[in-house]
Amino acid sequence: MKIVAMIPARYEASRFPGKLLKDLAGKSVILRTYQATLNTNLFDEVFVVTDSDLIHHEIASNGGNVIKSIKTHESGSDRIAEAVAHIKADIVVNVQGDEPFTQKESLKKLLDVFKNDENKSVDVASLMIKITDAEEIKNPNNVKVVVDEQSFAMYFSRAPIPYPRNSAEATYFKHIGIYAFRKEALLKFTTLPINKLEATEKLENLRFIANKLKVKMVETTQIAIGIDTPEDLEKANERIKSSQKS
Repeated sequence: MKIVAMIPARYEASRFPGKLLKDLAGKSVILRTYQATLNTNLFDEVFVVTDSDLIHHEIASNGGNVIKSIKTHESGSDRIAEAVAHIKADIVVNVQGDEPFTQKESLKKLLDVFKNDENKSVDVASLMIKITDAEEIKNPNNVKVVVDEQSFAMYFSRAPIPYPRNSAEATYFKHIGIYAFRKEALLKFTTLPINKLEATEKLENLRFIANKLKVKMVETTQIAIGIDTPEDLEKANERIKSSQKS
């Protein structure tokens, strides 16, 4: 089983333009993400997939594998699907380009889903983490997921689901947007039209549900550290400096 990691890397970002090329303790954010993914030793190959000449040069000049997108894409999944179409692979993992502290344990849990899936019943695997803070649960930027008894996703929403009627105790899971796909499921995903649910919530993962692609959710306790703002970058720099001192 050949496993590849794809890191979609768009230069523009509404909250923090050009963040992937910002300096993070002597290296760019995207280069650190690429090298951290490579250093997990979980993948046969790792690629950055980008629409940017600047990001392409950054990775290529540091000896990395990088692919330039041909088309304009609405989502990271569409971007990596174009790139992987002509690459030999069985499992494709979408690693977020703005998360330089790649967590091996969580990625390994995703890959174990497919290694243990003898009947090939899983199309996609993704991560979730339990949340208890009321503000986190209500925050529409935190995507929630509900699962069935086998931990397959039933629905994703920006709303707080499930609804705790009659003050019933509810368990809430936040979706962490790292996906592992069977290659054929990823390529199928990009041919499917955006449905009403996806358009309403602005969540591409609802396209899986609407088209009966089986999404296996894996619980993790590791909190992903993304860089969405200049303040996040400052904290990330401090984290690396602290680790270098210890």
